[in-house]
Amino acid sequence: MQKAKHNALYITFDYIAAAATWGLFYCYRKIDIEPLRLGYDIPLELDWKFYVSLVAIPLFWLLLHLMSGYYRTPFRKSRVTELGTTIAVTMLGVVVLFFVFVLDDWVGNYVQYYKMFGMLLFMQFTFTYIPRVVITTITNNRVHNRQLKFNTLMVGSNDKAVELYKELDAQTISSGLNFVGFVYVDKQDSYQMEKLVPNLGSVDNIREVVDKNKIEEIVIAIESNEHNKITHIINKLYGLHVSVKVIPDMYDMLIGKVRISSIIGMPLIEINQNIMPVWQLFAKRFFDIVLSILAMILLSPLYLVLAIAVKISSRGPVIYSHERIGRFHKPFKIYKFRSMYIDSEQNGPALSSKDDPRITKIGKIMRKTRMDEIPQFYNVLRGDMSLVGPRPEREYYIQQIVQKAPHYLHLLSVRPGITSWGQVKYGYAENVDQMVERLKYDILYIENRSLLMDLKILIYTVKIVLLGKGL
Repeated sequence: MQKAKHNALYITFDYIAAAATWGLFYCYRKIDIEPLRLGYDIPLELDWKFYVSLVAIPLFWLLLHLMSGYYRTPFRKSRVTELGTTIAVTMLGVVVLFFVFVLDDWVGNYVQYYKMFGMLLFMQFTFTYIPRVVITTITNNRVHNRQLKFNTLMVGSNDKAVELYKELDAQTISSGLNFVGFVYVDKQDSYQMEKLVPNLGSVDNIREVVDKNKIEEIVIAIESNEHNKITHIINKLYGLHVSVKVIPDMYDMLIGKVRISSIIGMPLIEINQNIMPVWQLFAKRFFDIVLSILAMILLSPLYLVLAIAVKISSRGPVIYSHERIGRFHKPFKIYKFRSMYIDSEQNGPALSSKDDPRITKIGKIMRKTRMDEIPQFYNVLRGDMSLVGPRPEREYYIQQIVQKAPHYLHLLSVRPGITSWGQVKYGYAENVDQMVERLKYDILYIENRSLLMDLKILIYTVKIVLLGKGL
């Protein structure tokens, strides 16, 4: 709630800045530019196009700011970073608006184009940046003076946690962390942190603690003998919309893992779950929709042929659907061309193998070329899936995988995909052990995902389809 209210403040002033800029720029063109071309003054008339632009142009700017990631972290912004982001986005937006709306203006000479471009750039940057830097400065001062705090949970209970707490508490310039309590990793008779903040229980119950205490930030400060539990801790935090920071050791500093955005406060490693920039996330979803629509149109004859082939090959429905687990553990119905005989799982869920007798003749061809998956373009349009992402699994198998590889839960932080790096590199899994083996590729994808990586995976998938190497 606190984050949403603060973002609303930035959004409001960004909208006002964009509307004021475009309104004044419109008047500037009518009063200063057009008379130079016509040779006489013309009356300033604000028609319906002017009022529509006062709504549409600011929305365009808000979209650009959203895609730049500016609203992702409303608190404790770096003013240097804010300046750079504002300059870059303003330059991009002004170039777009200039070429779309201004370049076809009739002018007396080309110098007037430069004047209009400079005026639009100057006003847009000035009107946007001044309110931003004022809001950011006031907010940062409130944080540093302990007037604005963020509910924080300490993961750790002994020497390192106590040392970190005391150091943060003694800071002249506050980091804004308000420790409401701690959770322990290993159960003991007593904990040093109990003298400083309340004991909120075990790390195993951290999700309930976060919800109950409205935690916004988590700091992990565990002992050296507890480092083997770090993976367990991170797995427990998956899907929580909180900022997570870890105390770095000297090894982390030497290999360059420690990145700080402020010279104030303790150097902490922030565990960033948002690898892809915001603009790439928007672009990924845009391409998902566009390419899925194109695929469904271009492949419509193939849909018809496969539907007839499936219907002739064996009795039963053409399309097979069943429940899979998607992003944030949300179940959804996935659609495929049926490649097995009906009642193939009457004895319970079972993974397919290379020579699985349950697979029909046409099913073997479809699975080899991955054509049984093409109805999932519909899932992509619905938002259940993406073109590229970890393959979705059934809850039955997820429970078994998590017992052997708890970090599987990280895959549920992104939309599942029609194709994945694990699918490309490993292929279909015939048992849970192979699922765990394939998992490493999907984890690497999540930690390195980008539009370029998605493109590479799509290219390899097309290659597999053309060469018929699906199994």
